[in-house]
Amino acid sequence: MNDLIQLSPEVAAARAAGRAVVALESTIIAHGMPWPQNLDTAREVEGVIRAEGAVPATIAVIGGRIRVGLTDGELQQLAQAPDAMKLSRRDLPYAVATGRLGATTVAATMICAQLAGIEVFVTGGIGGVHRGGHESFDISADLQELARTPVAVVCAGAKSILDLGLTLEYLETHGVPVLSIGQDNFAAFFTPDSGLRADFRMDDAAEQARFIRAKWALGLSGGVVVSNPVPAAQAMPREEIDAITRQALAEAGAQGIGGKAVTPFLLARIKALTGGRSLATNIALVKHNAAAGARLARALLG
Repeated sequence: MNDLIQLSPEVAAARAAGRAVVALESTIIAHGMPWPQNLDTAREVEGVIRAEGAVPATIAVIGGRIRVGLTDGELQQLAQAPDAMKLSRRDLPYAVATGRLGATTVAATMICAQLAGIEVFVTGGIGGVHRGGHESFDISADLQELARTPVAVVCAGAKSILDLGLTLEYLETHGVPVLSIGQDNFAAFFTPDSGLRADFRMDDAAEQARFIRAKWALGLSGGVVVSNPVPAAQAMPREEIDAITRQALAEAGAQGIGGKAVTPFLLARIKALTGGRSLATNIALVKHNAAAGARLARALLG
């Protein structure tokens, strides 16, 4: 194990015993949700994974080391840290070298999970090609990480603020398979159905595990996207969220907001415009993904 990586006692014991472990990102805590819902959600998601018979491993950079599995105090530190860095692949060495507190994105969490020997990672929604990306080239590093890092990512599709068609095209170009649970189409974060087909429908965790094992056994590099749609009872109406997203995007453009700041701004603005209902949907879908991810991690052991 790299000496820059520190496993919590719980995660270390699970790895030694061959138990299922599920990686969790920390940007959703530091940048994706407001206080105190961010801390409550982090605790609840870890609880869902434990209830499904797996061990949660929330990942962050603390004190110059990649921490895989956090204490409750460390979760609270991230939840209340106004200056935590948002870490992707390019930022990890800086946070480690300088000792800065850093919350890992999808891309960075995949890297850290692989270093720690963890095969399954649960998030809310992956990043992707931003709307207008054919001109701006604003493409999340998450997609390139999926093309190179062998970790299965369970998500509610890609964030609906993105260009989902171009996101799927990018994944196809780089050979990243997209599996869908419970439906043929790719999920759209706040809503279950993007209207775009996923590559393969695989409802059962054992079936998903066989696919993933076959991919890696064939020497095919990179990860797998497992699209798990938000339950209909907690979903947002598609037409409403589309209209609100367009408004939030226009406001971001008018204010000159770009780069890493775009997604947190849009999610916060959508929360405000929906009177908090989008946050409730976000929390529901992450917990739903946690259960699916834990089942997949257990199936991969079989």
